[in-house]
This record gives sequence, C-alpha cells and structure tokens, in this order.
Amino acid sequence: MALNSIGDLARGLMLQTRSTQIKTEIETLSYELSSGQVANVAERLGGDYAQIADIDRSLARLDGFSIATSEAGLFANAMQISLTTFDKSVAELSSTLLAFGTSNQAVTQTQASVQAADELDTMISALNTRVGGRSLFAGTATDATPLASPDTLLTALRAEFTGLTTASDILQAAETWFNDPAGFEAVMYQGSADVLAPMQISEREQVRLPLKADDQAFRDALRSAAVAALASDPTLAMSPDQRTALFKELGGQLVNSKDDMVQLRAQIGAAEARIDQAATRNSAAKTSLEYSKGELIGADPYETATRLQTVQFQLESLYSVTVRNANLSLVNFLR
Repeated sequence: MALNSIGDLARGLMLQTRSTQIKTEIETLSYELSSGQVANVAERLGGDYAQIADIDRSLARLDGFSIATSEAGLFANAMQISLTTFDKSVAELSSTLLAFGTSNQAVTQTQASVQAADELDTMISALNTRVGGRSLFAGTATDATPLASPDTLLTALRAEFTGLTTASDILQAAETWFNDPAGFEAVMYQGSADVLAPMQISEREQVRLPLKADDQAFRDALRSAAVAALASDPTLAMSPDQRTALFKELGGQLVNSKDDMVQLRAQIGAAEARIDQAATRNSAAKTSLEYSKGELIGADPYETATRLQTVQFQLESLYSVTVRNANLSLVNFLR
C-alpha cells in the first residue's frame, strides 16, 4: 500500500498556518460575542448598505433629540421651581397684608414692610435663577441677569413717591412707573425683549418656554411687594390709617397675582409634560431601530459562544498534535 507523507518542514509550516487561521477565527468570534454584531457586515448585507445607513442616520438624529429633551426638561423644571418659590412669597405676603383688614391684626405696619422687603428679595432672586450658566427669565439674553437688585427698585420708587401721602396716589405712581418704558424696563429689566426660541424636541415637535422677568404678571407682583416694603418708610410721612388702607389694597392685588402665578405654573407644567412624552416616544423609536439593526447585522450570542468554544478546542488539539510531532525521533522509535 502506498503511503503519502510530507516533510518535517512542510508539516511545521502547515501546522503554523492552521494555528494562525484558528487564532484569527477566535478573534473574530470574540469580537462578535462582545459587540453583538457580525464582523463581516458586507457579507451579511450582501454589499447593500442602504438600509443600515438609513437606520444609523435615524439613530444619530434620535441621539440629538435625546440631548435636546434633556436640556429642555432641565430648563422647564428649573423654571417650575423658580415659579413655585415666587408663588410662595406672593401667598405669604398677601396673607400678612390682608390681616390688616381684620380687627385683630397679627403684625405691626413696620413688621409688614420688613416682611415685604424680604419677600421682594426672594421674588427677584427667583427670577434671576440660572441653570447651566443660562438665565431662565432673561429671554434670548441668557447670559444676562434679568433683574437689578431690590435696592435699585426701592430707591427708584422712593423717588417717585416723594411728597405723596395717600394710598391712592402712591398706588397710581407705582403703576405708572412700572408701565413706563423709562421706569421698570429701563431701571430694572436687563434681559432681552425677545423670548427664547422654541426648542426642537422631536422630528416634528417644538416646545416653547416664553416667560420673561418683565412679563406683566411678574411686574404686578413685584410692584405690590415693593410698595408694601416702602409703606412704612419715614420719608413718605403716611398716616397709620393710610398705611392700613394701602396694605389692604396691596393684599388684594397680590391675591390676583397668585392667580396669575397658578396659570404660569400650569403653562410650564404642560410644557414639561410634552417634553416627557417626546422623550418617551424618542426612546421607543430608538429601541425599535436598534432592534431592526440587530436583525440585520446582529450576531446570535448562543451560536457565537458555541462556535467559539469549538474553535478553542480545535486550537488546543492542534497544540497537542504539534507537541507530539516535536517529540518524534528515530531514537524514540527504536526503543
């Protein structure tokens, strides 16, 4: 019987070549097992990348919308917190001032003015809130602090009230100054006249957060708090009865301002809900696209693990054969 054999050098080269092939296959299977994606995408797709390219573009857009919805949600949530703080100050001050309409008032006029000054400071601070280095209520001028300090406001109003002694005159002077372009807008408001541009949160959906610190609802509340803070100022020389009448009127105005705050908070709350819904839809769309991509170029983890185990066994067997061949010699054969 004829025997075919190869030389030692050829055998060594064959074993080395086979070892390289097995190691390459192990690397390929290890990559597929870790990434969940086939290594040879072109072979799986038959050279047609159109569908997978479209999926990748859609996933990239959804990643962008994910960032946009996160930023919009952060902005809206911070606005809601600021409005809550502002609303709380309005409610507490209105309760204090309305107490002057009862026979057993719980605070003195001086105490009421001190509280009004404190609440005014809180209200202005709430409207000057920043998030991520951007002002919430400055319109498009997000790098600016929308309102000047409470002292600036009180100083300007004090000058307007000089010589006035009745509640009606003071209220009229305050309203005129807050509505005058040379008054509140020139002295206090430092933001932009333009509201923030709509934020794109999905392919076809935008959300608006248009509140600014110079909106009428904020002006009305700030006006009432500022007048209450100055009511007990010695330079006004108001009689106690006039101060009481002024506090009662301001308390009523602040109640109306609280109603305005409820509407503004509801507006921002609706925007928050839309942002959450858009984020949920975007996430669902992304999951669907990732599943479709996996169907196209995904590697089955069970099958890949089985093949990897088989190839590793082949490599171990090849090493064993190589070692046995290396130990062959004529001396060992003749023993």
